Amino acid sequence: MGIDNNESELFLLGREYRDRPEVHLLLGDVRDPSVLMRRARDIDVMVHTAALKHVGLCEESPRDAVLTNIIGVQNVIDAAHENDVSRVLFTSSDKAVNPTSVMGTSKLMGERLMTAANRRGGNGPVFASTRFGNVLGSRGSVIPLFAEQIRNGGPVTLTDDRMSRFIMTLPDAVQLVVDSVFMAQGGEVFVTKMPVIRIRDLATAMIHELAPRDGRSPEDIAVDVMGARPGEKMYEELLNEEEKRRTLELDRFFVVRPAIGSRDDLPDAYGPVLAESIEVAYNSAQVDPMTVDALRTYLRAHGLLDG
Repeated sequence: MGIDNNESELFLLGREYRDRPEVHLLLGDVRDPSVLMRRARDIDVMVHTAALKHVGLCEESPRDAVLTNIIGVQNVIDAAHENDVSRVLFTSSDKAVNPTSVMGTSKLMGERLMTAANRRGGNGPVFASTRFGNVLGSRGSVIPLFAEQIRNGGPVTLTDDRMSRFIMTLPDAVQLVVDSVFMAQGGEVFVTKMPVIRIRDLATAMIHELAPRDGRSPEDIAVDVMGARPGEKMYEELLNEEEKRRTLELDRFFVVRPAIGSRDDLPDAYGPVLAESIEVAYNSAQVDPMTVDALRTYLRAHGLLDG
């Protein structure tokens, strides 16, 4: 079952999956607790991905960010408790770490609500969170924007060419969600290990890949630096200094255990633990970025330039 407030997208998705009788798509809004209470009946697992995600728009409309990104999370939690849901996973953001924006602050509060929900007592749902980097090729990501600008002959616009970002593909994001749902013991934040890119390098790689397709030389596509927007960071953080001491390192993940009520034993559900804490906070300024050539290979290998 999928619930969304975007009628047009639900209609199109419904047509795409019309031959899949197990897929049910319904209109609803995370701000409306009565809808969630009804739809959560007889549900085993809830994955909460609804959010206002654009930093600039949340800065302009903070009340809406609070209603969706904070009150909406609490509505999900209440519906899960009321209906004895087994597991609930919240998809957070790198911007929740040391937030500098309304959007990041609201996502951090969502994480805190999910962790606190495990402390109600009894045999209630298991609540956990994941932190995502930039999902390349997803709705609202920078790749479609750069591709359109290159197709139009440029310029490609950057906020600041010194910025670095964590990246992941849509299949990576889905795998993170699926793995985290069933690994969770309660209150954790799961972070997948990701490659890092510089935004300027992404623009360069895409120009070299896409410009020749339109009969243009890459040298003909200009790059304009517009300046950072309010609340925007120069680098991304997925783990901060305070979290280092309670972060487990696994092969593909970091697991941030809750600051309050964390279990002392290391559950087998996590699999082999490489380290019981980490020494360096995980941010994109401290990870070597991919080279332009490696990035071009990555974009081709994952079909990110085929749209």
